Amino acid sequence: MKTFSMTDTGIRREMNQDYLFACDTPVGNLPNLYIVADGMGGHKAGEYASRYTVERVTASVARSTETEPVTILNEAIEKANEILIEESKEDETKRGMGTTIVAATITDHKMVVANVGDSRLYVIGNGIRQITRDHSLVEEMVRLGEMDEAQAKAHPDKNIITRAVGAANMVEVDFFEIELHDGDSVLLCSDGLTNMIDDEDIYRIVSENEDVEQQVRTLIETANQNGGKDNITAIIIKLLSDEVKEC
Repeated sequence: MKTFSMTDTGIRREMNQDYLFACDTPVGNLPNLYIVADGMGGHKAGEYASRYTVERVTASVARSTETEPVTILNEAIEKANEILIEESKEDETKRGMGTTIVAATITDHKMVVANVGDSRLYVIGNGIRQITRDHSLVEEMVRLGEMDEAQAKAHPDKNIITRAVGAANMVEVDFFEIELHDGDSVLLCSDGLTNMIDDEDIYRIVSENEDVEQQVRTLIETANQNGGKDNITAIIIKLLSDEVKEC
């Protein structure tokens, strides 16, 4: 696999509340681990929530004696949620903090994805597929048929999320298991990217650039050129023949 990851504050924000983790080598019983988190909360609470959650998840994964990726990731995210809730109760400046999280691990062309919130994971090959489902107010309205995707894209409440790590005593994590093929690219990103670039343009940028670093840098540059209204984070993982093997 070839991977590259990058986070950028964007044009409009003074602080970066996104946080990422990308490791191509084993973390505990997982052969690799990739995470994007997008924090929310006033002052520095959002920055703390995303960074602390990613650090707690990776630490939990590293210590886990479980062998099933879904179990490992679910327990790690649930533990991070518990700790974040306690932190918010003890520190008034962190009250109301929370974070999205999208995480993935790949073994022998099979990918397990965990998701809470509206950070996304895409698989890009012959086309582009959004694997995760946004836990957001407008996405719920789309599912209920109350608006279409175009209306949702421009809706003023599109950034209101319905699930987050740290938002409630219990966190519900969505899981997806995906079969990957040689040549596929996997993109994990925060909504600072997807709110600024349409899926078709994401696909075009990734397809036109062979180098993963150039793909990520061009995506972030384009998001900033289109307004850069939020922090922007992206991880791209490109599968190569015979390079994803079970560890």
